[in-house]
Amino acid sequence: MTEQKNTPEASSTIDETIARILAAGEKAPETSATEIVPDPEFATEEEAQRRRILSDRARELAESAEHTEYDGEQYDLFERRSLRRVEGLSTELEDVTEVEYRQLRLERVVLAGLWSGGSAAEAEYSLRELAALAETAGSTVLDGFLQRRATPDPGTFFGSGKAVEIKEAVAELGADTVVVDSELAPSQRRGLEDIVKVKVIDRTGLILDIFAQHAKSREGKAQVELAQLEYLLPRLRGWGESMSRQAGGQVGGAGAGMGSRGPGETKIELDRRRINQRMAKLRREIAGMKPAREAKRANRKRNAVPSVAIAGYTNAGKSSLLNRLTDAGVLVENALFATLDPTTRKAVTPDGIGYTLSDTVGFVRQLPTQLVEAFRSTLEEVADADLILHVVDASHPEPEGQIAAVRTVLAEVDAHQVDEIVVLNKADAASEHVIERIRRREPHTAVVSAHTGEGIEELKELISASIPRPSVELELLIPYEHGEIVSRLHAEDAEILSTEYQEAGTRLSVKVRPALAPELERYQV
Repeated sequence: MTEQKNTPEASSTIDETIARILAAGEKAPETSATEIVPDPEFATEEEAQRRRILSDRARELAESAEHTEYDGEQYDLFERRSLRRVEGLSTELEDVTEVEYRQLRLERVVLAGLWSGGSAAEAEYSLRELAALAETAGSTVLDGFLQRRATPDPGTFFGSGKAVEIKEAVAELGADTVVVDSELAPSQRRGLEDIVKVKVIDRTGLILDIFAQHAKSREGKAQVELAQLEYLLPRLRGWGESMSRQAGGQVGGAGAGMGSRGPGETKIELDRRRINQRMAKLRREIAGMKPAREAKRANRKRNAVPSVAIAGYTNAGKSSLLNRLTDAGVLVENALFATLDPTTRKAVTPDGIGYTLSDTVGFVRQLPTQLVEAFRSTLEEVADADLILHVVDASHPEPEGQIAAVRTVLAEVDAHQVDEIVVLNKADAASEHVIERIRRREPHTAVVSAHTGEGIEELKELISASIPRPSVELELLIPYEHGEIVSRLHAEDAEILSTEYQEAGTRLSVKVRPALAPELERYQV
């Protein structure tokens, strides 16, 4: 083998290749992922309506996330974006030197939804949200279909005519996948795939895929895998007798031999058995992680530390609010389901009362039941909280729909009885009319902007007034040699009403939690 020398000509060729690749990236059109410019001469009225629904990039992801000093260094976000995805990149290399500069090509998808009830605006919002989910999963949305139909077709969900129309659009646009804005039965998915000739996934499968990408902790990965297996089990595909094993010996009912031997366990039965075994193992692992959470929760309850849970629709700004209130520095990204793992941080009210603040997984319309069950142990933090901060994106076109979707999930985990403050986030981008409309409907609201800091101090005061506070009032005289007691009372589990320094010691008028009162009896005046 001859040694290849690094000549100036070779270096020049490599530099030219790199420059050409970078130039191609810079010249790429800056249109949004869902933007399609229709030909005005040939676009039909129905096509114009479809393209109006997806006339620009999904509203939920319209702008890139802007971080504040409260968000910290965002190392997790840097890691997530370390492998860049680009649109329209060919997988065929023109030169071997390009191998180090390849990037992932975005999957090209066509959306399809069914409008069976409600207003047309609600159906369009749902399809836009599906576009945001598809983009978060790493795809380019090319087109969207919305069919008016009273009930889904049992064979193909949309009916043969609409399925053929979707097939023609897929062939024309060169799409790889069709994403349906509902949960499909296994037979409907197969029937639709037989017509459109490309992969078909439903809304549930798409959300599970996003969760699988974003889960980081051991518990989160186990919960997502369990939900995926529960979703996959009834959708397995097999080939009947494929890989069947013959039953040997005398297996007939009458002990007969030849002529009574039938096929044994087929491939699909083997897959089902292995999936059930894996699901049982995951349930045991998740159950084994539960005692650690319960121990921490019991410790907080024993010390009577109030707990506040942040819940809300996905991408409403829950992590940004947590960072603003506690400087937690958790990941903030303008994407749906950006953070899945719960985060608990210590916080203090303006008058010095300590409490814990927990961020939870975001909710969405038609949240898969598999995810609710798999994440039930995590969502127990919300049900056991003393107060829920229900974060709402006030700039969304349909905030009331988000509120209803979140409360549906809260009811499923028995958290609907917990006191709630509706936090209208993104007030800097919201309409004053929308904010006033929601405030008239919701008795306990706070208007904030986690990005600019607007309304944060008012929210802290509202939290302070809503959490359980020290309730046992005492008059104490603490000798100066027991200064550690005074220091403890100045901590976050007591409220000092007055202080007076006397000759015998420090006289305090305080309110303490019931668990602390017995320890202070000997100092009572």
